[in-house]
Amino acid sequence: MFVPGQRWISTAEPELGLGTVLRVEGRGVQVLFAKAGVLRPYAIDSAPLVRAEFRPGQRVAGKGIAFLVERVEVREDLLVYRGEGRELEEGQLDDEQSVSQADDRLIGGRTDPVSHFELRLEGLKRRADARRSPAWGLGASRIGLVPHQLRVAGIAASRRPPRVLLADEVGLGKTIEAGMIIARQLATGRAGRVLLLLPDTLVYQWFVELLRRFNLSFAIYDEERCEALEQAGDGANPFEDEQLVIADFTFLEQSPKRAQQLLDAHWDLLVVDEAHHLAWTPEAASPRYTLVDQLAAATPGVILLTATPEQLGRSGHFARLRLLDPQRYHDLDVYLSESDRFHNLSKVADRLLENQALDDAQLATLRDAFAGDDALLGRLTDTAKAENAREILAALIDRHGTGRAMFRNRRASIGGFPKRVPEWHLIDKDALSEDGRQALLAEFHADIQQPPPAIEVDYTSDPRIDTLVALLEAHPQDKFLLICRSQAKVLALEEALRTRSGVGVARFHEGLGIVQRDRNAAYFAQPDGARLLLCSEIGSEGRNFQFAHRLVLWDLPLDPDLLEQRIGRLDRIGQKHDISIHILAVADSAQHVLARWYDEGIDAFRISPADGRELLRRFGDALARLADEHARGDDNRDQELDVLLAETRGAHEEMAALIRDGRDHLLELAASRDLHADELQQAFTREDHDPSRDAFIQGLLERFGIHAEELGGKVLLLDPQYLSTDALPGFAEGPQAVTFAREVALAREELPLLRLDHPMVMGALDLTLSNEQGNAAFLVDDALPPRSALLQSVFLVECVADRKLDAERFLPPQPIVVTIDTRLAERADFRPSDIALRKAADRTIEVARYRKFLGKLVPPMLEKAEAIASERAKVNIDDAVAQATEVLDAELSRLLALRAVNPAISEAEIAAVADERTAMLKALPEARLRLDAVRFVVSPDFLALR
Repeated sequence: MFVPGQRWISTAEPELGLGTVLRVEGRGVQVLFAKAGVLRPYAIDSAPLVRAEFRPGQRVAGKGIAFLVERVEVREDLLVYRGEGRELEEGQLDDEQSVSQADDRLIGGRTDPVSHFELRLEGLKRRADARRSPAWGLGASRIGLVPHQLRVAGIAASRRPPRVLLADEVGLGKTIEAGMIIARQLATGRAGRVLLLLPDTLVYQWFVELLRRFNLSFAIYDEERCEALEQAGDGANPFEDEQLVIADFTFLEQSPKRAQQLLDAHWDLLVVDEAHHLAWTPEAASPRYTLVDQLAAATPGVILLTATPEQLGRSGHFARLRLLDPQRYHDLDVYLSESDRFHNLSKVADRLLENQALDDAQLATLRDAFAGDDALLGRLTDTAKAENAREILAALIDRHGTGRAMFRNRRASIGGFPKRVPEWHLIDKDALSEDGRQALLAEFHADIQQPPPAIEVDYTSDPRIDTLVALLEAHPQDKFLLICRSQAKVLALEEALRTRSGVGVARFHEGLGIVQRDRNAAYFAQPDGARLLLCSEIGSEGRNFQFAHRLVLWDLPLDPDLLEQRIGRLDRIGQKHDISIHILAVADSAQHVLARWYDEGIDAFRISPADGRELLRRFGDALARLADEHARGDDNRDQELDVLLAETRGAHEEMAALIRDGRDHLLELAASRDLHADELQQAFTREDHDPSRDAFIQGLLERFGIHAEELGGKVLLLDPQYLSTDALPGFAEGPQAVTFAREVALAREELPLLRLDHPMVMGALDLTLSNEQGNAAFLVDDALPPRSALLQSVFLVECVADRKLDAERFLPPQPIVVTIDTRLAERADFRPSDIALRKAADRTIEVARYRKFLGKLVPPMLEKAEAIASERAKVNIDDAVAQATEVLDAELSRLLALRAVNPAISEAEIAAVADERTAMLKALPEARLRLDAVRFVVSPDFLALR
């Protein structure tokens, strides 16, 4: 029975300390962990909670007093502790109390196998090490370790809070960067409620990307979901029912009520993709921009994503920056003036990087920039000197205006991409009948709509099938990825190929469930699996098929970004082959016209054009009209088409030059100067090369009845046939194939990558450490001297603090092991012998027979152990305080120095770090010591003496 005012402990999160029952309603209970600043709702039937009950002889503290309990009374369902002439009600207890029952279990003879104790101790050590890592929350993410992505994510995730614009070129992984920031914020407790606002066409892509890559399950909200929640609930805001929410703009625009509910719900982090569609001018703002503006003003963390270069619309770029920091970016004219100045400084930076001499005009520009800084002005006398050039360049980077708010990486500067090789397969137009030409034109009209309408297609007599079959036969050793616009096309293609080719074919479309899509993708990935994967447009969303290098474009989308998404399934960093892009088209068809525009107009089959969307905006309507008229046989349109292609090419070259000349090199260099630039890269390097971690995870899962079977190719099958609990996540659908190898997880996206922060492993570890399993053990060690008895005590140093502080990066629950003999002397060098650990499973000891001598020996030995552990805990705490002081002082000093020269450093950002430092240095010294586990170790003859 839960009663308001009672004190309970979370077995899943004991570091939170004592919680207080606030409210009991129906089948739910709310518990406040005040010291940690956490309010947890639980279902009564499955709450991982135990009552905080103290027995006579234990010490309790509260209201500034502490005493040994002599008796316990119950008053209105609440406990009252009395002793030493004093009294404390349970509601008056401090949030930090020693509540371990490990010693009681040992004295009472209720011990566990020695192997469980060993597993528990190793789990405590590994959890502490993992929790310190800057990669905590990202280790199990299915991501390639791409340096620029890790750099952006590491820097942005360390901001307090992150308010950034991710503006990498198309194909460089902005979604991955945003996903890493989200995952890291959630794992460290800096964010609990996250909202993604997206165009409706991107909802599913983001949902799958976050689930598959980052193990984050977001809830997709629409009107139907909101109505269902309102009908089933108590009238509460439906957006408060989930912590991680995806909503699309169209849904919110159609319902002002839902938009207001969204605004009324509290969010810690807001993410907006395709932010360049948020229209704004100094005179007016679009409804979408207004909604995001209101949310951004009320939400601490904001991440905006856009691939549109600044040079293609500086006022729009200002509008996005204004959402992040309206005080800093409040005047468009001032921003444009600053942009011009930084553009000139960027050119100076380029010359310094290339070791070129500066002319008089550039030196004058630097004198203006460094006015008042005598040290830097002195270095201008000899800019050819390497040391001076480095200092000047560093100063320019620090002074950069948008370097704190914006990240932009370019494909050309990153490198590592394969070459694109377009291969045309033009089919004579006379190969089509009139009905065939009309069907092809209808198909084109459907393809250029977003989303495409449902139409019936039949390819049994389509001449493109002959070309596709010949292509497959010409390259019998290669795998082919074919992407087309819709599920109907995938099914029609499969039917047409069924009797024409013996090539193994797999399907991938939205009509299949996620599990089946994963299986089909895995079949395609296998060396002896399918040679052809037929994908609808969903196959171009986030999937990695870089083990193949041949892409077949059965049709083409009108949107250049969608085409880039298709090519990007193969054109990825690390691709070992040139990408062959096979363009199938009937000559003079509407599809042929569109393919020519992509090829001759914007060169999209050879490069990744940064201006594709802008060119579509300018020429898209004319292109669609001409393609339609051309396909209808209007020969007079040839000249008009040539003009359109020439105009597109000219505009493309003009914008490419504008982007190239306006390139802000300082912006690209700014990240390299951040204190957190290389943290993630170094952390992943350490953690991906831990040879003993995989064996530990397997052993951990085996404790719950999960049997692991090697399938080959670094793949394991985890079989839950003998699963001992339903609380372990990940096995609802039966056996689960997994891998410990990152390269395998990247190639086969249906395979979870197991690390300590994977939900399955975290669940197993939490279940192990939150209950009594392994916290009391009895061991006979043949290597001990005669008549020897030792008590091994495992204590944890726990810091109970607001989760948003992320205090565990400095002081995670770290195990302290103290071994005491019967003379109350420490045996610091003791380790159980290997032979004793091996024999332990075969020895049957009735520990309950020895309760009398355990009751006599354990308490004084434990008291001595606790005194020693307290001293060591103080050292650990002092080290954590010193580390936190060093790290946070360095950040604060860096920000203050930047603030002196860069107005983009806000007072709020400095205040956030200063406040965090104050709170951290207050919380760490208040860390407490808690007994977690004990093991009694004796020589064989010691038992005979008793």
